[in-house]
Amino acid sequence: MDPAPTNILIIKPSALGDIVLTLPALNALRTLLPRATISWLVQPEFAPLLEGHPQLDRIISFDRHRLAGTWRNIHSLQALLHLRRDLRARQFDCVLDFQGLLRSALLGYFTGTTLRIGMANAREGAHWLYSRTIHQDINNLHLVDFNLKLVQSLSAEPLPPALFVFPHPPEARAWAQFLFERRALARRRYVIFVAGSAQGDKCWPAERFADLADRLQDAFGLSIVAVGSAGEGETVDQIGRQSRCPVLSLAGQTTLPQLVALMDSAALVVANDTGPGHVAAGLGVPLVMLYSWSNPARIYPYGRPECMVAVDPFGRGRQIKSRDPRYNVRNLSVDEVFEKAYEQLDGQPGRKGTNRPSASEPSRAGH
Repeated sequence: MDPAPTNILIIKPSALGDIVLTLPALNALRTLLPRATISWLVQPEFAPLLEGHPQLDRIISFDRHRLAGTWRNIHSLQALLHLRRDLRARQFDCVLDFQGLLRSALLGYFTGTTLRIGMANAREGAHWLYSRTIHQDINNLHLVDFNLKLVQSLSAEPLPPALFVFPHPPEARAWAQFLFERRALARRRYVIFVAGSAQGDKCWPAERFADLADRLQDAFGLSIVAVGSAGEGETVDQIGRQSRCPVLSLAGQTTLPQLVALMDSAALVVANDTGPGHVAAGLGVPLVMLYSWSNPARIYPYGRPECMVAVDPFGRGRQIKSRDPRYNVRNLSVDEVFEKAYEQLDGQPGRKGTNRPSASEPSRAGH
């Protein structure tokens, strides 16, 4: 085993859900190498999720849009050369590339370090730029396990249990408290819907969310809150128009830290397979997550398979995605989703979630 690195760069620029699934790897790094300096290269829009993280020393901004068209735009080329100089000047002695694309492998190569670890099945030929490749097998099909396997290559010590740690800035908690008071919301007495997605074919129909909202309020008396990007506001509005109960729309109105604070106090989150849903999964919130084309066995709420609704979730092998029509998210019925929500709420309003870690404690997900 080589000497333990002391200056480590994590490369995981995007997307939100994938960044959340990399948090246990950060925790493992910090546990195995407590004296190391750990930096994370991330796109600016996702940096707020990591700012103030207790296990992270530095955040390095990677503005992918600014660097687009490098070979035909002099300003993009200058920005890329500046980033290359910056990465090399930081003198990293280890790079862990959790992205697995050619551009992420190139960024690792730009650092100049000889220890560059990545996935053996990385796309676009990225694996040729790694000095150490890690193979995926049936024992680490889930991305959390595979990410942890990359970390394990640095130490002979056993890995700690998978642990999701989120920053909880006081200003975000204060925002949530103000929202509760202004909107008459009570902790553990509201359901959050994540009804949108950057990929439209992952979205459960809005009218089914509306039906689910009515059923949840009738059965449990819970308030309904819907979150998402500003562009998903119409979907949220459609749910509100088609449901009998009020739906509070916060589409486009929350920062990432505010979203974490809001989810941390929810009775339940119902989400498409999208970034905010993975935030809820990492927080340990009672959750129902809806899967379609993406293989659920790779990205289901870690350690919590009872939280997902999917067709044949563990029968799709190692494939990342499938376009088999039977996996269409529209094949998931309201009855299925409501039954899963009922199980998460334990059939009694307010029962679940009361023993979850507080906002000042890390959330855990075990094997």
